[in-house]
Amino acid sequence: MLLTGMDGYAELITVLVIFVVVLAVTALVTKYIARYQKTQGAGSNIEVLETRQLTAGKYIQLVRIGDTYAAIAVCKDTVTMLCQIPKDQICTKDATGGQGPNFKELLGNLCRRDAASQEPEGEQTNGCDQ
Repeated sequence: MLLTGMDGYAELITVLVIFVVVLAVTALVTKYIARYQKTQGAGSNIEVLETRQLTAGKYIQLVRIGDTYAAIAVCKDTVTMLCQIPKDQICTKDATGGQGPNFKELLGNLCRRDAASQEPEGEQTNGCDQ
């Protein structure tokens, strides 16, 4: 059956509404699962401090288990403890966790730079220029 006129528009709008509802439900379920998994891992005595990829599928990880620090090799099918590391030899990163600025900070810097570049010459804002 060929839809014409208003029937076609109604079907398009219905499909779009269903699509948006499915996206919203997916986002809510994803947030719920993330929150659930975060609470399951909170307060545990096991923490992966750092991971470095050696080759495809092979990693070396620095982990904390209780008060003990260890280097482990993680492969596709095996995990091997390489050595224990004394706590005084562990180098910790700064307060940001070594991840750099978050998205909100980057977006704020970008907006300030964009506003500064649109101002007339001689009226530059201070603190944003590098």
